[in-house]
Amino acid sequence: MKKLRVVILKPSKYGTDGSVQRFRRGFMPNTTVPYIRSMTPQMIDDVVVETQTIDEYVQTDLRYLDLLRSDEPTLLALVGVQSHQFHRALDLGAYALKHKVRHVVIGGPHPMTCDTSMLHNRGVSFALAEAEMIWPAILRDAIRGQLQPVYGKGQRWQKELSPLIMQPPSSQDMKRYVVPLLGIYPARGCPYTCNFCSVIKIAGRQVRSVDVDTIMATLWAAKKAGIQFVLFTSDNFNKYADAPALLNQMIREKIDLPFMCQCDTQVSKQEDFIELLGRAGCFQMFVGVESLNRQTLLKAHKTQNHPQRYADIVRLVHKYGFNGHFSNIIGFPDDTEQSCHEHMAIIKELSPGAVSCYILCPLPGTEQYDDFRAEDLVYEKNLDRFDATCPTWSHPNLSPEQLTNLMFEFYRTFYSDERLIRSFTTRNRRMSWQSDLIARIFPVFNRYSVWRGLHPMAGGFWDIKRDHVSEYLDVRRQYYGYEHVPLPASLRLSEIDEKMNGNVKLVLA
Repeated sequence: MKKLRVVILKPSKYGTDGSVQRFRRGFMPNTTVPYIRSMTPQMIDDVVVETQTIDEYVQTDLRYLDLLRSDEPTLLALVGVQSHQFHRALDLGAYALKHKVRHVVIGGPHPMTCDTSMLHNRGVSFALAEAEMIWPAILRDAIRGQLQPVYGKGQRWQKELSPLIMQPPSSQDMKRYVVPLLGIYPARGCPYTCNFCSVIKIAGRQVRSVDVDTIMATLWAAKKAGIQFVLFTSDNFNKYADAPALLNQMIREKIDLPFMCQCDTQVSKQEDFIELLGRAGCFQMFVGVESLNRQTLLKAHKTQNHPQRYADIVRLVHKYGFNGHFSNIIGFPDDTEQSCHEHMAIIKELSPGAVSCYILCPLPGTEQYDDFRAEDLVYEKNLDRFDATCPTWSHPNLSPEQLTNLMFEFYRTFYSDERLIRSFTTRNRRMSWQSDLIARIFPVFNRYSVWRGLHPMAGGFWDIKRDHVSEYLDVRRQYYGYEHVPLPASLRLSEIDEKMNGNVKLVLA
């Protein structure tokens, strides 16, 4: 019987020292890998489809590379590829082609939003659309023996999300992570227009959702498989129309799965929703506050944020028994060293429970990236550095060294010795013991990471160095003709996608 091996691989990235970034234990499992695995049938006509999944961030040995050295029919799908992972994805694709794997496709945020035409027709295919729209065609073309150079060129987003019940990763795979956590997509899309954010380019502004019954079926499958925590990966969970129905159903069915979610700052006006989150088992709500300067936010088109309401969010999440997680960005054009220190002091006083901090990065494919390049502000030429932890553009007031130091200082300021002590001497009795344990460990992990000079959200615990970019440069040059791929132009939306975005009606409170 004919067989097609499908290797679904989430590539890691090259660190600043050139090593492939790997961790003994991952902090957060990738969501795309199990999602596409769940989309892949076991049979297509008379062909057996054998699927294997890899999250390279937690592969601490190199035996998985054997899957990329095979002359039997194999499709290597490099998924969820962001700009800072693009070189690594290209290298793995070229490595596979060199070792007789005939079919390689790269998908994810970078090929969806950036021009990759300079790399077309060199053996690797590119997916420019959501996987649901093109994955069946890719599988069938691989079985027939010939992938197209590009998939999804005419339309980036499907109008409605497919009712897919996700298959949880195996217990063996979950052992590679700190906690058994599964990411689930109840909805996609963000109605806002922040010029620095890639979400509206990747998922569009139209919020599209999956029905509640499908999400509940996924949650029960996850719990049966031993998953103990869930991340709802929708970017604005409070803009998901069926979120209250889902939360109420979780309460009625007593699913008892602690979860994290992300909400926009407009949630400050939704106390009933926050109360419902608490009753359903939310233990952390991620909020993109980004800046405390209203004028800075307006210039970035983040008009939905009103800094005077940030304290209301903290008050409400604490009132209903869980923590906020405030995401912050330093290095907006008007930022100074003094304003960044003032920002740190206020966030520390607000005490949301958890914070993260990034350096403003003009992400390829965004409006800000296009503007900064037009003004000749982007000096970094290596895509590996476009990860929001490395300086990449000429700031008018802050040097690259200052930006990096301020980012790490943000963590040291918030996760002070006092907070570390308090995290071990206080107990939130409204949280499950598992959620409370994470809340206690998180401050220590952040301080430890910063002490080592690593960004806390880099990927996990105990980095392991196994291979280096220098081992792949020859094959990269051989297949693509570049040592560093030139910074790309942003891909324009098709007429269909522009129409979808144009139908969004945004109401700001």
